[in-house]
Amino acid sequence: MVPLEARAARRVLVVLVLSLAVMIAYWVLWFTARDIVASNDRPAYVEFENAFPAADGWLTICLIGAAITLPARRPAALLWLLAGGGAGLYLFGMDLLYDLEHGIWWRSGAGGVIEALINLLTLAVGLGLLRWAWRRRNALLSVRPAG
Repeated sequence: MVPLEARAARRVLVVLVLSLAVMIAYWVLWFTARDIVASNDRPAYVEFENAFPAADGWLTICLIGAAITLPARRPAALLWLLAGGGAGLYLFGMDLLYDLEHGIWWRSGAGGVIEALINLLTLAVGLGLLRWAWRRRNALLSVRPAG
């Protein structure tokens, strides 16, 4: 069992908050200045991206749940971390397959680079949350709120 160290939990909290900020920034730009983040302007691509807010909304709820319960030392943090990590990997898989099938990374210039970075970050955060939470599952389940 890996202990739940306060410093490591703070680092995870920073990842959660940064992930939320990136998610919010992306969707604000998508709906207000799409040309900044869009990798393509084909109608099929726009339709594909427009299908993501619901799934990204679920991921956002998971990240917020983890960001609230982890510093509060609530056992529910394990649930939110695992749900968020799993949601991130699912979104990564959907996005990756579309990008590979349609050559988004190679044919979309700067937009393709942004898309590749989003894919890599989604993979890294998803795997990171799952690994970190699972290795500390016993410690996360045994924590109790202070006071």
